Amino acid sequence: MKQLTAKEVEALLNAGKKLNMIDVREVKEVKAGKIPGAINIPLGLLEFRMHELDKSKEYIMICQSGGRSGRASQFLESYGFNVINMTGGMSAWEGKVE
Repeated sequence: MKQLTAKEVEALLNAGKKLNMIDVREVKEVKAGKIPGAINIPLGLLEFRMHELDKSKEYIMICQSGGRSGRASQFLESYGFNVINMTGGMSAWEGKVE
């Protein structure tokens, strides 16, 4: 499984890179703040919403600490998606939130 740290993701965003980010936390967790541009698809709904994703794109998976996003990454990889887990999750995020 490919991984990036929260600092590496922040550096890519600050450099103007367009990232496809999926936050797999629950809706109530996301209300406390998410990375600008991230799409919220709670982990429990990922199986039912993966048809919304494009296998030709790369996705960065985000959660609170990196565990759920790791599971989401493994799940999507098993279906042929190109995914990267953001280690440390939002607990390690020091950038902007919306």
